Amino acid sequence: MARQPRLDAPGVLHHVMAHGIERQPIFTDDRDRDEFVRRLSDLASEGKLIVYAWSLMPNHFHLLVRAGKISLSRSMRSLLTGYAGYFNRRYRRHGHVFQNRFKSIICEEEPYFLELVRYLHLNPLRAGVVKDLNELDRYPYTGHSVLVGRIDRSWQDTEDVWSRFGETCRKAAKSYRAFVSDGVGQGRRPDLMGGGLYRSMGGRRAVADLRRNREAYRSDERVLGSSAFVETLFEEVDAQSKGRCRKVELPKLKRRIAKDMGVSSHALSGGGRSESVSRARAALCYVWMHYLGQSGRVLAEELGVSPQAVYAASSRVERDGGLNAKVLERWCR
Repeated sequence: MARQPRLDAPGVLHHVMAHGIERQPIFTDDRDRDEFVRRLSDLASEGKLIVYAWSLMPNHFHLLVRAGKISLSRSMRSLLTGYAGYFNRRYRRHGHVFQNRFKSIICEEEPYFLELVRYLHLNPLRAGVVKDLNELDRYPYTGHSVLVGRIDRSWQDTEDVWSRFGETCRKAAKSYRAFVSDGVGQGRRPDLMGGGLYRSMGGRRAVADLRRNREAYRSDERVLGSSAFVETLFEEVDAQSKGRCRKVELPKLKRRIAKDMGVSSHALSGGGRSESVSRARAALCYVWMHYLGQSGRVLAEELGVSPQAVYAASSRVERDGGLNAKVLERWCR
């Protein structure tokens, strides 16, 4: 069966993994692991990838990430190609280092975010790389040691995790560790490895029953989430694909959004911070980048703000559920 194209919707949560060719080791010592971490940290520090959890194993790795300034595919191509070149040079070998392409599962943020953070960080303990949770606390090759406060890695996003456990870093780190400890006995979690409705609706038989009744449900092993999440995701991907075929000019789009949202077009570029202007500017960022697939830097220059502000505004709209499809069509026709 031909493999499916990767779902690379911006702003969503991805569980990414890749194995060595024929399950051979991709990390033979700390020098290899440090090189991989350095390359990962460069992507995160440059805002190209937001990293919440990660774990390096002898022959594979896991990441829980969100795409930043560039697509997930571009970030991962940079990471894997760069590391493979290093690996081949060091060991005087040729050919592929990784088995096929990387695997990516789009994940519904609630209720899976914390479950995935815990599951990914417990990988070394489940595999016997470390002997107990105390050793995992000090193990430098997962994000767990950062979240418990043992290792400082400024490029790892800790705020989104800690904010769910406590008001201060110290309290959050302590509560997070207790949460991880509670998961030690869970073992492998096939329910966290994708499957769309196969997971959320009770298996293949349940999905087959729904299809026989001609209900429009989706199932996809590239997705981990509820039926509503799977449906919404595919609608957004379809809308984005259609949107990228459009060529609406930025000044015209800006005028349409400003008029619809009751602000002046000039205010969007004037640095205004009123709530109405901020909402309109965020909508413009979302439409321009997420729906039309255009450059955030071009928009930043037009608005007179930093590229980071544009990406953050678009992400806020994405986290809030995006925009109505009919509104998008009207603005971009």
